[in-house]
Order: sequence, then C-alpha cells, then structure tokens
Amino acid sequence: MDILSYIVIAVLLGVFIMRFIPASGVKQISTSELKNLLSDKSKQFIDVRTPGEYRRNHIREFKNIPLQDIAKKADLLSKEKEVVVICQSGMRSQNAAKMLKRLGFKNIRNVKGGMSAWR
Repeated sequence: MDILSYIVIAVLLGVFIMRFIPASGVKQISTSELKNLLSDKSKQFIDVRTPGEYRRNHIREFKNIPLQDIAKKADLLSKEKEVVVICQSGMRSQNAAKMLKRLGFKNIRNVKGGMSAWR
C-alpha cells in the first residue's frame, strides 16, 4: 500500500470513530435517571426518531423533532433550558446532541440505550 492509501484509511477510520464518541459536554444518562427528570418542567424533552417510530411508542413528555429536522427546528427550543434527547438506541440522539452543541446549546443530556432501554 502506498502513503495515499494509508491516509484514506486513517481519514475514514477517524470519521467512523467520531460518529460514536460522545459529544464533549453532553451528559449521558440512563433511563432510570430519566424517570427522575420527567416531571421537571424546566427541561425540554426531544425524541429524534421518525414520526412513525414516535407514533408507535413514545414517552408522553417528549416532543418529536426528527433528527433530520433538528437544525431547522432548533429555534423552537430555548438555549437557556436543558435539552434531553432520546431515540431508539442512543445513536441518533447522540448525533442530535452534537448538532445542538454546534448550534450553541450548552446543557444537553442524551439517554443511553434510548427507547430500547426504556421500561
């Protein structure tokens, strides 16, 4: 392999790793921790799954803003309030948390395991 092949592999590996590393400043919480937060009206609860997934099963306190709409609809959220994000497994919500961080949100929690871990 030549040096260009190594560079391409390194870049692709870096991109792959960055997708799975938690965003800096985003707190990871369990579903049991989430249960203690649901009655807190000062928090914003966002479910980033598709509308179909959300209709089939969701937590009442969560508003549905699909991942692909987060950037467009971020202005509906307050940057002053904490945002709690959830998806099916925790991956899309992690990506949403990274987007929100880039958009200037400071206090974000991601639910580890997502709806798959919710009981």
